[in-house]
Amino acid sequence: MGLFDRLRGRRRPAVGRGARHSRDIAHLIDWAASHRGVEGYLEPRTTVIETTLVLIAHDGEWTRRRVDGPAAAHKLAHRLGIPCYEVAKVGYPQRMRDYLARQRILRERRRRGTDG
Repeated sequence: MGLFDRLRGRRRPAVGRGARHSRDIAHLIDWAASHRGVEGYLEPRTTVIETTLVLIAHDGEWTRRRVDGPAAAHKLAHRLGIPCYEVAKVGYPQRMRDYLARQRILRERRRRGTDG
């Protein structure tokens, strides 16, 4: 993208975005169907990362994939029948942080070669 394109608000289409996007959406749909108590958390686009949707299950297990924007994320959440929150407004749920802490402990135990 050139400087003047950026000023005019034009963007080049992402290469291969369509196929990747379909896989991302399919992953989110399959993941939500295989977990219970799922909620969606919308992460805003930044200069480095596109808009993403994080799905978090009742136990804190989670997955993240790109979406086309906030409207697409909310539409997908509605289609899945789950609530969708904006991370910038509500933050991540405690159960996700607890899940990540448990995973760190398990990884450390595996690294040391102990299970108990």
